[in-house]
Amino acid sequence: MFIKIKKNSGISMQHNGIDKRHIVPVTSNFLLNLNLVAEASFYTLKENKVRYDLDQRPIDLPMHTAVIHLQMNYVYSLSLDPKSKTHNQVAERQFYKLFFRPENLEPYQELRSAIETQVANL
Repeated sequence: MFIKIKKNSGISMQHNGIDKRHIVPVTSNFLLNLNLVAEASFYTLKENKVRYDLDQRPIDLPMHTAVIHLQMNYVYSLSLDPKSKTHNQVAERQFYKLFFRPENLEPYQELRSAIETQVANL
């Protein structure tokens, strides 16, 4: 199952491709394959946090910002090590963190519900 993250929906994102101090707004649609997610976490920020956009401008994330943290499995990011003479495979766990401000919780609830349909609760 794929989940579609829509552009300009008020969602900010952090991933392995950028520094951990930075977040970026979702400005183009993209799909994530839920079959390649190894771990999913849902939580809210307990305190105000400051992150930065790519131009180093501060972005305030208020308390109660909802976060969906998707840790991808190793197959998602398997690559060959170009420095290795034997072409060893390098496995780096990729992640996506999606931030939903307190005034924008509708897409959070929709996305969380879609992910939880894939979960068996014991």
